[in-house]
Amino acid sequence: MENAKVVQNGKCSIQFLCVLLLLSISVSDCGRTLPKCSTSHNLKLKPAACSVFPVVFECKNHTKLITCTCPYFLKPADQKEFLFYPIERENLIADFQSWSFPTDHRLYMTLPIDPVTTNVIRQVPEAVFSVVYPIPFRSGSRLAAVSDDTLADILDLSPSVASSGDFVKFVSGDLERESAIPLSHRYGGHQFGYWAGQLGDGRAVMLGEYVNRKGERWELQLKGSGLTPYSRQGDGRAVIRSSVREFLCSEAMYHLGIPTSRAASIVVSNDTVIRDKFYDGHPRREKMAVVLRLARSWFRIGSLEILTVSGKTKLLKQLVDFVISEYFPAIDTNDFGKYLAFFQELVRETAFMIALWQSVGFTHGVCNTDNFSLLSITIDYGPFGFLDAYDPKFIPNTSDDEGRYSYENQPDVGAFNLEKLRHALLPLWSEKEKLLSQKMLSNYGDQYRLKFMEIFREKLGLSASHVEEDENLVAVLLRIMSDTKADFTMTFRELSEIDLAKLKSGEISMTFWALKKVDTHEWFSGWVKMYVKRLQAEEQTDTKRQAIMQKTNPRYILRNWIAQLAVEKVEKNDFSVLNDLHSIFKNPFTYQEKAERMGLADPPPDWASRLKVSCSS
Repeated sequence: MENAKVVQNGKCSIQFLCVLLLLSISVSDCGRTLPKCSTSHNLKLKPAACSVFPVVFECKNHTKLITCTCPYFLKPADQKEFLFYPIERENLIADFQSWSFPTDHRLYMTLPIDPVTTNVIRQVPEAVFSVVYPIPFRSGSRLAAVSDDTLADILDLSPSVASSGDFVKFVSGDLERESAIPLSHRYGGHQFGYWAGQLGDGRAVMLGEYVNRKGERWELQLKGSGLTPYSRQGDGRAVIRSSVREFLCSEAMYHLGIPTSRAASIVVSNDTVIRDKFYDGHPRREKMAVVLRLARSWFRIGSLEILTVSGKTKLLKQLVDFVISEYFPAIDTNDFGKYLAFFQELVRETAFMIALWQSVGFTHGVCNTDNFSLLSITIDYGPFGFLDAYDPKFIPNTSDDEGRYSYENQPDVGAFNLEKLRHALLPLWSEKEKLLSQKMLSNYGDQYRLKFMEIFREKLGLSASHVEEDENLVAVLLRIMSDTKADFTMTFRELSEIDLAKLKSGEISMTFWALKKVDTHEWFSGWVKMYVKRLQAEEQTDTKRQAIMQKTNPRYILRNWIAQLAVEKVEKNDFSVLNDLHSIFKNPFTYQEKAERMGLADPPPDWASRLKVSCSS
């Protein structure tokens, strides 16, 4: 048995054999209290995304997920099974009245707070946060959906609390919890390449910081909860279409294994606001909604930029010290080089995050520095889109006239944003450190390419690295996909599902509709020969190839047209499709009958290409 969990004094001690890295890593005392159990089950390692890298195990004999927080994020190169004791979600809080925030409000107690308590739009100097209370809806609110996983695994709440009136009021912004101090954050940012000055949480209020039973501190933020000092020309509200998209995508990205903020709930109201959806002079009334979203931190690159631009070096140092102390435990806070280590970590993790985006065809749509997290997680889901046909120049955001944030530009935008972060940190560095930071940033492209190729090798079922040969293999396939306008997601997925013998012989049935497209290209038969030869170099069995590919290539993604199905239903107070999709996207790599009946793996309908999304929300 390669892996065993030993229960000692109620804590778990774990030893892994890391096949992917070909070395052994021992991790002890992971911090999760385990019940003793006389029954053992086979569980398989499943990728998960979190700022503290949780390792998640999925049991074939249980429907629940088992989480063990450890300092490594391991993903074996095959489908090996591991023997572990099952852990049920025990002792969850079922009475919402007994759930509360802790009294040590670290953000409020550590960082400068705006002395003005009047909630009016204004410039806010010398502060990181303003105390702001959510503004409740005037008319009735309805809970449209909740994420059971988020409630249980992050907030220690039993999903049954969703039926509680107090819970619905809380996630609507209509119930204050005892000891809570709600805050909105002041930050700036470069928007579409230009400095935009003070921005801030224009329609978001952080309800509080919750510390769960695993010792993790999470910030709960209501998006769409009304006016704040940072609302600029807005009203602080969000509409149904943008809220549904954020709720679904936050959770879908998590289950794809991509670092992301989470969503706990979405509430809709009969209250309306006027929105000009495409800024074309055709405003209309739309219903409001609010999403409860969570992150370990909502600090962004723009959080630091505004302090440097305004010459607040002392406050900049205070904030960066706080961020390092709270969220980067591997960095020694007493080390003189801690600011350089912080930057180096962000360069690497941002490169990795964007490589993951590219691997699933995700295009953020508005990669401003105020939308880039200091924890390198995906935040602020606005006019995003997933690729249908593979088009490197895909632009999901109709507000992006110049295509600055297209799919193919995202890696370069990451470098641009990191350069702005580097500039924000300059006051904290010596002259030597400034030069070293330039060198660190120059390594960003290599780090991105290494991660990109690592992921795309897995997408093709390969384990070992043959650098030049693999780069050519991936590049040629993507060129074929681009020329034939083949579906990005389903081309890779169908490659994982078809028998290699049939692929070699050209026996591609009509059920493989995406592969049928690439098969029309004059290069495809030659590519298949290259691919087969590369597999043979690893002595790879077809079963193993398919297993690797099917855990890396999703069958279901949140395409814009799929999200639109939910939006249109929710606008009519029908939440069935929203909840169906939320459930389906928990298992994007697994064939699901309901998803097939809904056509989620079929060619996109003709009307999908006419859908548009914008910054209006």
